[in-house]
Amino acid sequence: MTIDRKLLAILVCPVTKQPLLALSQARLERLNQLIERRKLHTLDGGAIECPLQQALITQNGATIYRVEDNIPVMLEEQSIRCEQIPNW
Repeated sequence: MTIDRKLLAILVCPVTKQPLLALSQARLERLNQLIERRKLHTLDGGAIECPLQQALITQNGATIYRVEDNIPVMLEEQSIRCEQIPNW
């Protein structure tokens, strides 16, 4: 199941206020490969242990927010900075 389009239309990054976009399947797969190899962490340094089914990315491509059970986790400390992803 994907995130509701109406909800996606009103969501913005809580820090930068940029619009959020659904992360493409190709990028989601790349992210999950890195998660599997334990190469990613959240902004607060926490490990990401489970693969993501869905994620949102800021319009400028700098920050990712995971979606759990169709609910976006919009906490800055739980976000994933894209700068830690090689060749993003």
